[in-house]
Amino acid sequence: MQRPEVILENADEVYAYYLAHQQNRLQSKASYAYLARKYAPRVTYAPGAKEQLRDLIASNTRLIISIDHLSQDDPYTVAATAWRSPLRPTIGRTRVLAKDELFLEEKQRKKVDMMGGIPVFRGKNHGIRAVNAAGQTMMDLCAERMRRGDNLAIFPEGTCNLEDPTRVQAVGSGIGHVTSRSMKLGVRPALIFLGLSYGPGETTTGASMFFDSPVVDIPDRPGEITRLVRARMQDALDRAVENY
Repeated sequence: MQRPEVILENADEVYAYYLAHQQNRLQSKASYAYLARKYAPRVTYAPGAKEQLRDLIASNTRLIISIDHLSQDDPYTVAATAWRSPLRPTIGRTRVLAKDELFLEEKQRKKVDMMGGIPVFRGKNHGIRAVNAAGQTMMDLCAERMRRGDNLAIFPEGTCNLEDPTRVQAVGSGIGHVTSRSMKLGVRPALIFLGLSYGPGETTTGASMFFDSPVVDIPDRPGEITRLVRARMQDALDRAVENY
């Protein structure tokens, strides 16, 4: 399928393309290894979380990874963390939700595609009503990709936190709907909470990354899932800040 231009008017073709798109896993692993050296995050875990994460990956459990959002460099920091953690085997099999403007410039789009990006048309950019149909299609796509064997990484706040990097912002309901829809397709995912802190300075190298304990007993309702995600994201962020 020919790669379509990522614009809202083209949303149906865009999501049909990304339903089938596959990363180059060797290229992805090489890039993630490079980012691990460049960004050098310091990774810590809740008691038992590292072993739980390894067991979930070994059992081929689908993962939905939630991370707080502080900087445009966050995707690279998270990629570096994946290389330095039990998430390494999932590289090349994890889709990352990314704002549509990252797909406009060709060189940038190649990087985002290599990292498993799926475009998101945000209401703050296009208007809530205008993006509603595209958003529904995107959530169905994510659930189907999980059914086919992919994991999912999300910054559920939807935008960089420029106010207080120690407090999780409002979490959109999208993560609740995607999780619920994947469960309706027969997926039994685990929710993974990854706290990210760059400390008091302005550098994005040497970040503190904290894995909280995974959650496998997930509510059915999207709203309940979303509330759970926000609370556990704050727990993970608190520990990331403490460990910086």
